[in-house]
Amino acid sequence: MDIKKFVRPNICSLQAYEAKEITCKVKLDANEAPYGLSSRVLASLMSPKSLRLFGGLNRYPDPEAKSLKKLISRYFGVRPENILHGNGSDELIYYLITTFGGPVIYPVPTFSMYGIIAQAIGEKKIEIPLDEEFDLDISRILKTIRKEKPRLIFLDSPNNPTGNCFSSERILRIIESTLSLSIVVVDEAYQPFSSRKGFLPLLEDYKNLVIMRSLSKIGLAGLRVGFLIADGEIINEVNKVRLPFNLNSLSQAIAIEVLKDRKAMQRNIQLIVSERKRLFHELSKIDGIKPYPSEANFTLFRVKDPDRICKGLLKKGVLVRNMKGVVDGCLRVTVGTPKENRIFLNALKEVSSKA
Repeated sequence: MDIKKFVRPNICSLQAYEAKEITCKVKLDANEAPYGLSSRVLASLMSPKSLRLFGGLNRYPDPEAKSLKKLISRYFGVRPENILHGNGSDELIYYLITTFGGPVIYPVPTFSMYGIIAQAIGEKKIEIPLDEEFDLDISRILKTIRKEKPRLIFLDSPNNPTGNCFSSERILRIIESTLSLSIVVVDEAYQPFSSRKGFLPLLEDYKNLVIMRSLSKIGLAGLRVGFLIADGEIINEVNKVRLPFNLNSLSQAIAIEVLKDRKAMQRNIQLIVSERKRLFHELSKIDGIKPYPSEANFTLFRVKDPDRICKGLLKKGVLVRNMKGVVDGCLRVTVGTPKENRIFLNALKEVSSKA
């Protein structure tokens, strides 16, 4: 039997997202936080009250994640009815495209799942290259909006893999020019590491604005907890396609405890930002390497021979991401602990000097 003849054409031409697991001493390739749960959170999860949760795993989780949404609403100063929870941002992107359809517009390079999910669902995707400063090509985007009339526009700011925030003025022009035309999703997965405030304060002014957030980058990647913040009508519509019980009981419980420990979370974020600055400074001093300023928890840097450098680092037990085919000539390194960053820098200096 030829299985491919049963597969839809848009799936046949789709390549699966590969999340390769490579064992190494220092893993700095996936934009994960270097810090896990705090001692306070761990102690709380081991309390008799929390341990009872394991005895109740024969029951389905709260389908509405009411306790988690209540805490998120206090944390961000929004109403619970303006929040929709998801099994990571990927699931929420899937729901948004399923709900509103296409065309789907997004700049490139950016988070790959916007395009992968749009193609998987069978919606038209339109990629618009960033300008030379890794910012939005506003004239080209506005022209494409007028021509294609997209249902959804995804803007990842700070952007992965470039690390920079897009111009707030340009994002605002896109939102204002599509008030009755498109839903504009500002993906703020990396916003906790940014010096900018983000677009959350503008939600009440723009009904077509959706903010997407995640707990993955601040230390909970293994839980897969993401959420949308948007106008109640948008949340109601997207909720129609949400799978029941999409966020498991353990993820909900642990996320609640982590959000309660706000001081520890902010402390870890500050450590990452401090180390990011140090990484940029040290990378700038290495001959043949050009780091790009970052507002995220990673740094993109240009090297003369990325394939050789990447392989050389891996031989020394350091894993970074080769951005070949995405940002040619560049590697991306996640900000690790001070010790991990020191190992990475020493290995990079040694590998680079052998050019």
